[in-house]
Amino acid sequence: MTQLRPRPDRYVSFAGIEGDKNSRRLMEMLRVHIDDPHKSNRFWELFKDKLGRCGQPEQNGGRCLDELYLIHACINNIRELLELYDDQPALTLLEQIEAESC
Repeated sequence: MTQLRPRPDRYVSFAGIEGDKNSRRLMEMLRVHIDDPHKSNRFWELFKDKLGRCGQPEQNGGRCLDELYLIHACINNIRELLELYDDQPALTLLEQIEAESC
């Protein structure tokens, strides 16, 4: 009989959750779409600017943005874009990030 590994409880601890790694991976998957001029728009161009300032508080008025913050802040926009292009792997990762970290 195999034992199921318990799912981490984000409200108790982030132990066992690879939030930063998953967030960076999702951004790589998202960039495939928003770096395409035919798929981008003003919103995504501004989003890419913010993404470029992640981890650089001196470039962002002293605030230190990270990928997870941007995902949380724009989760509905991200989901809509990924659904539009039927990017199931990215949607699956987005759902995982939302369940574990947002």
